[in-house]
Amino acid sequence: MAQPAPEVRTPRLSLRAFRFDDIDLIDRLNSDPEVMRHMGGPMSRLQSEQMLADRILAYAERHPGLGIWATLETASGACIGMHVLNHMHGEAHVQVGYRLFPAVWGRGYATEMSIALLRYGFVQLGLPTIVAITDPQNTGSQRVLEKCALNRGGLRSFQHPAYASCGPQVWFARDAQPWLAEMAGRDQP
Repeated sequence: MAQPAPEVRTPRLSLRAFRFDDIDLIDRLNSDPEVMRHMGGPMSRLQSEQMLADRILAYAERHPGLGIWATLETASGACIGMHVLNHMHGEAHVQVGYRLFPAVWGRGYATEMSIALLRYGFVQLGLPTIVAITDPQNTGSQRVLEKCALNRGGLRSFQHPAYASCGPQVWFARDAQPWLAEMAGRDQP
């Protein structure tokens, strides 16, 4: 049975756990060339099935509180993509991330839920540091991560096959206490 999604909400968004019957939704997101342009290219149906079984459902069982969740638009109830707070493949680092359908790009959803997940990770889970990576050509995602008050580092390469084929990635990171102090001065999402 799937672990429930954390109670992380914003005025416009919420999360829910993925289920086995979400495979068509995940496949549609992962096979979209525009969505996957900076993430190694579109995934096959089999790769999406493996992601759902291993990286989403089994991972959530092994790591309660962390995972990959469906991101829902509150007003419509529609799934607009996914948000992530999980370990990077082959690394001890916990990352924040997202993958959204192009129809909702430019609405601030990636930033809004990522900030909420950072707060959840630092406050509820007590994580000392959260990281993020993005393709050097993906300037939109770099802007999102900067709006989330993550600090840009240099380029990093990763050995795990999930990242190795993408080449060096722009590294972002932030420790809990400085992030929480900075965000205390901002309006809550």
